[in-house]
Amino acid sequence: MRTPVALFLLALGVRGVLVWLYPDPAYPDSYYYVDVARAIAAGHGLNVDFIWIFAEVGNRIPAPAVLPVPSNAHWLPLASFLQAPFISLLGPTALAAALPGVLIGALAAPLTWAIARDAGARPLVASAAGVISAVPGAVAAFMVQPENFAILHPLVAATLWMTARGLRGSGRSFALAGLLAGLATLARNDGVVLAGAGGLVWLADRLRWWRARRGNRAWTHMDDRHPIPVFAALLALVLFLLVMGPWWARQLAVFGSISPTSSNGTALWLVHISEWNSITVEHSPERFFAQGLPAILESRLAGLAGALGNFAVMICSVVLVPFLVIGALARRHSVAFQPWFVYTFVAFAGATILYPLHVPGGAFIHTAIGLAPHAAILSVEGILLLVAWIAGRRRHWETGLAGSIFVWAIVGLVIASAAIFTPSVHSGWDATRQPRLALAAELDRLGVRTDDRLLAIDAGGYKYWTGRPGVVMPDDSIETIEAVARAYSTRWLIVERSDTVRAMVPVLEGDRPSWIGPPVFTVPAADDGLPTLAFYPVCTSPEDARCG
Repeated sequence: MRTPVALFLLALGVRGVLVWLYPDPAYPDSYYYVDVARAIAAGHGLNVDFIWIFAEVGNRIPAPAVLPVPSNAHWLPLASFLQAPFISLLGPTALAAALPGVLIGALAAPLTWAIARDAGARPLVASAAGVISAVPGAVAAFMVQPENFAILHPLVAATLWMTARGLRGSGRSFALAGLLAGLATLARNDGVVLAGAGGLVWLADRLRWWRARRGNRAWTHMDDRHPIPVFAALLALVLFLLVMGPWWARQLAVFGSISPTSSNGTALWLVHISEWNSITVEHSPERFFAQGLPAILESRLAGLAGALGNFAVMICSVVLVPFLVIGALARRHSVAFQPWFVYTFVAFAGATILYPLHVPGGAFIHTAIGLAPHAAILSVEGILLLVAWIAGRRRHWETGLAGSIFVWAIVGLVIASAAIFTPSVHSGWDATRQPRLALAAELDRLGVRTDDRLLAIDAGGYKYWTGRPGVVMPDDSIETIEAVARAYSTRWLIVERSDTVRAMVPVLEGDRPSWIGPPVFTVPAADDGLPTLAFYPVCTSPEDARCG
C-alpha cells in the first residue's frame, strides 16, 4: 500500500502548489461552475443572476427578459454540487471552490497504479505511470481549475477499468462502470459518449462469444471467455439512470428537454464558432448543409486535426506520443485495454463529427483527460519495449537497468513540460485577471450598486469578480446588442480588447452610439494602443443623463 499512498500524496502536493500559484477560476467554464456553487450555497438553488450565453435561454431575447434564470441548460452540475458544501463551510473563497477538485483529482495517481497492476504491468510501469498522473505534464495547470478536469481524470479512467474487468468475468465491475459513467455524465455531456462506448464493448463481447460458438475467428484472441452477463449490463443501465434520471427530470421540467442546447440545434448546427454567441442566426440542418460538402469536410478535418494536436500536447506532453503508439500496438489485443481503445475511437469521432468547431476552444481536452491514465501506462510500456529492442542489438546493455533509466528520464521530461507550460498558462490567465480585479475595485470606489447589471462578453466571469449580475454581449450587430441592453435594463458596458464581439471594436476605438456614454474607467494597454479594458455607462431610458 505504500506506493499508492505515496502517489496520492505526491499528486495532492502538486495540486496544492498549483492552487497556491493560481487559486482562481480562469475562463468561462470554471467561472460558471463556481458561480452556480455559490448560488447553491447561498440558498438560491440552481438559479443565477447572469446569462453567460443566450443558448441557455433559447438563443433569443426572452419575453419577458428577466434575471435570475435557471442554471445549467448547457453545462452539467456535478462540479458545482461538489463545491457547494465547501463554500458553505469555508465561505465563497477561491480555495473553497478548488478543494474538492484537488482531493478528487489526486486520486488519479494511485488509480493509474492500480489499473496498471490489474492489467499485468510491471511495478516499474505502474509506478512511473502513477507519477505521470500525479504530475500530468502540459495539462497540469488545468487540473486544479474548479470545473471538470479533476473530476473526469480519475472518473473516466475508473469507468474504463471497471468495463475491462467486466470483460474478464466480473459482472459486478461492469455494473459499477454504469454508475461511474452516470457520474461522468452528471459532470459533462461527454459521459453519454463514455456510456455508449461501454455499450459498444458489451455488444462486441456478445458478438465475439456468438462467433466463437460457431467456430469463427472472434474479435479478440481469448475466445473461451464467457461474455459479460445480460444482467450485469441491465444493472449498469439501471445504475446509470439512477444517477442521471433525477437530473434529466429536472431538465425536462425546467427547459422541456434533457439537453436544451443540443435539442434546439444551437450546439450541433454551427457553421462558424462565432454563431455560438449569436441570437440572430437560425441554427438548422438545412442551413448547415447549405454551406456545401467541401466546407463541411474541411471543418470536420480541422476538428480531427485539432483533437489530435490537443491530445499530443496536453495529454502526451508531446514526448510520450511515439511511446504511446508502440505501447498501444503491443497491447492492441489486450482485454484490459479494449475499452480504452473503443472510447478513444468514439471520443475522436465525436470531435470530428459532432463538435469540431468547439475543439479549438478546449472542448476535446475535457474529453481526452479521462484517457490520460491508460495512455500513461501504454506509454511507459512503449518505452520499455523500445529499450528492449535496442538492447537486443547492444550486447553491453543490461535491459532492466537501461529500461529504468530511460523510463524515469522520460517521466522527468513530462514533469519538466509541466514546469514549462504552467507559468505561461498562468501568465495568460493573469493578463485577463488583473484588469478585472482593477475594475472590481473601481466599481466599489464609484459606488456602483450591487444590483446594477453589466453587459460583458463574460458575464459569469464578471459575476465572480464583481458580484454584479449581467448579460453576455451577443456576437451580432450593434442594434441587436442595444436591444439586449434595453431588454435587460443593463446599466454598464464592459469591453475587453483581447476578447470582444466584432460590433464593439468601433466602440473601443471611440465611435460610440448615443446609448453608450464616455468611458468612466479604463485599463491602459502596455503598448499604448487601445485600452485593455474600458467601462462605459449604458443609458436605456430618457431620464438617464450619464450618456450625454
